[in-house]
Amino acid sequence: MLTRIRTALRDQPKATPVPRDYDHTRDLGDVIEVLAERVADYRAAVHRVQADRLPVWIDALLDARGARRIAVPADLPADWLNDELTWLVDRPPLSIETLDGCDGVLTGCAVAIAETGTIVLDAGVAQGRRALTLLPDYHLCVVRADQVVATVPEALARLDPVRPLTFISGPSATSDIELDRVEGVHGPRTLEVLIVEG
Repeated sequence: MLTRIRTALRDQPKATPVPRDYDHTRDLGDVIEVLAERVADYRAAVHRVQADRLPVWIDALLDARGARRIAVPADLPADWLNDELTWLVDRPPLSIETLDGCDGVLTGCAVAIAETGTIVLDAGVAQGRRALTLLPDYHLCVVRADQVVATVPEALARLDPVRPLTFISGPSATSDIELDRVEGVHGPRTLEVLIVEG
């Protein structure tokens, strides 16, 4: 069958090369500041913290929500976790019922794009599988300053296209036919981002 398809297409013109000479980066100034503004524009809470204060911020934000049972990837840095909460480690994989019933999820990310206010997860270290970040209603995401780039082409250059990529621009949201915004339909209703500097 493939031979017949190839034969049928033999006289078709070759595809014209697409020029890829567009800008891959641009000067946005302080990319951390731009990312914080753009993520906040998407109704996410954003906090800029120093690296040595990260565990304190994680504790404070989870405590402020009254969160007690938090799902986490198995390879999350140990110093992000305190002894007062119940950490639901995703190894073996947590059930859908457990993820749906927990108070939230804590992860890192692969890269963040300042220009679009987008955070990308690729199931790498400290990120876990896709279900881990789509089922809980609250996502606390840690973004290191060195993971922030200015543009989408810069981000794509850092990512492996064969990995499962999840692009997050604020809480999950959609609009119905009346254009009424509904949050939390396809993912977390609340996104909180900690940008770690220093």
